[in-house]
Amino acid sequence: MIEIALNLLGVSGLWLAVEYCLKHQTAESLEDASLIPFADDPEVARRVELATGKTVKAVAPEEAKPGWGNLEV
Repeated sequence: MIEIALNLLGVSGLWLAVEYCLKHQTAESLEDASLIPFADDPEVARRVELATGKTVKAVAPEEAKPGWGNLEV
């Protein structure tokens, strides 16, 4: 019986913690956060935009600087 009470207390504590963390989020900020994994690849960002109709704020990947490509340690 005590195990059930502890499990219910743990689940309710987790639910309250998630609710507290997401309390100040708006629908727009959550939507932007869901598109972050696609932001570093412009080609994938375009495909996601075509598939979902949502705008992905993509950034170009960082280019390797000359002389930094093949370093021997």
